Amino acid sequence: MLVFIAFTKNTDMQNNMQFMPGYRLNEYQLILSPHEDLRNRIIDLRKGFNETYQPLVAVGGRPQLTLVRFVTWNMLEEKIMQRLKQTAMGFTPFKVELKDFGSYPSHSIFINITTKLPVQQLAKEIKGAQKLMKAHPDYDPHFIQDPNILIGRKLAPWQYEKGWLEYSNRHFTGKFIADGMLLLKRPLGGKAYEVVQRMDFMNLPVATRQGELFA
Repeated sequence: MLVFIAFTKNTDMQNNMQFMPGYRLNEYQLILSPHEDLRNRIIDLRKGFNETYQPLVAVGGRPQLTLVRFVTWNMLEEKIMQRLKQTAMGFTPFKVELKDFGSYPSHSIFINITTKLPVQQLAKEIKGAQKLMKAHPDYDPHFIQDPNILIGRKLAPWQYEKGWLEYSNRHFTGKFIADGMLLLKRPLGGKAYEVVQRMDFMNLPVATRQGELFA
């Protein structure tokens, strides 16, 4: 027996596709992860900020430097990983340095990244896969433009003013070697992210990394 399903709108088709095998939408993050000691120091900073200023939306979770956030179909995951692996294999490990604090008036406070250029260059290289990251018309990939690590966001005016008065006079330093990137995912609307794969930076020439990737 043949079954015909009629979709009157593209959105109806997209919603129904989410229940078909391979057509589940996932949220993805591609990140750089500081070492454990630095992560713990940042977690302590966030806890202190949250306890003092009690923002409505507290910044929590594992401290990380997010290169891109995107939503796409589960069946495209393997293709995306292949593209990202190729980019990673050709990229050189680099130092990420953190120093003191910055802000976005009048809603966010963050730790400054002083070595922005290699992070921005990496994000630019990753954009080669952005067509796969925009498989669904309702979701645009978000690439990092101003690298930083958030301490407080969506702050009320008084929280920002008092918080920035304090943190603009505080000092913080840290550094880590970015020698690979992590791809994380969760079902669309889900809670916890899981690691899909780590991709090491290997500084390989094009011919070598293509041979390794497709061997």
